[in-house]
Amino acid sequence: MGELTVSTVKPWYRSKTLWFNAVVAGLLVLEANFAVLQPYLAGSVYAWFSTVLAVGNAMLRVVTTASLAMGGRDA
Repeated sequence: MGELTVSTVKPWYRSKTLWFNAVVAGLLVLEANFAVLQPYLAGSVYAWFSTVLAVGNAMLRVVTTASLAMGGRDA
C-alpha cells in the first residue's frame, strides 16, 4: 500500500535551496566584477563552482519536504 504523506508549506525565505543559490550567485557576481580570487586560483575554479552548485542543489532538493509559499506567510 502507498505511504501517507503530509504536505507542509513554508515561507520562501526559509528555503535552504534558495539561500544556497542566492549566496553562490552573489559570490560569483562579486568575483566577476572585482576579480578578487582570480589571480590566486587556477582556471578550473569556475568548473568547480559549477559542480559545487549542482551537487549542493541536488543535496538540498533531496532533503526538501515542504512546499514554498511565495506570499511570505506560513500556511
